[in-house]
Amino acid sequence: MAVKTKHERRARRHRRVRKKVVGTPERPRLNVFRSSKHIYAQIIDDTAQETLVSASSCEEAFKATGKSGGNADGAFVVGNLIAKRALEKNIKHVVFDRGGSLYHGRVKALADGARQGGLEF
Repeated sequence: MAVKTKHERRARRHRRVRKKVVGTPERPRLNVFRSSKHIYAQIIDDTAQETLVSASSCEEAFKATGKSGGNADGAFVVGNLIAKRALEKNIKHVVFDRGGSLYHGRVKALADGARQGGLEF
């Protein structure tokens, strides 16, 4: 049973990661989703099934920076945005959920931006 498309491979990695990564109220999950043009980040409490904080490259706050969501510079800015909003809600520690994407490029840049913004994971 060969996995054929990159979407199936990503979905398979995502299922494997989600078996182990769970967000709690003390340490919620920082979820990352990337499309070809944008990148999205959410901090989620899985026990309450609630999104606590979100940021994306589609927002006006991001667009004011003049960056593109399709590259690493834009992802770094989104990481800083999510960290700033999380610290406003007293969220400092998170677990990182890469969403099946490889930890490289835009996903790594978002994580670095979140770390620089003050999040610990």
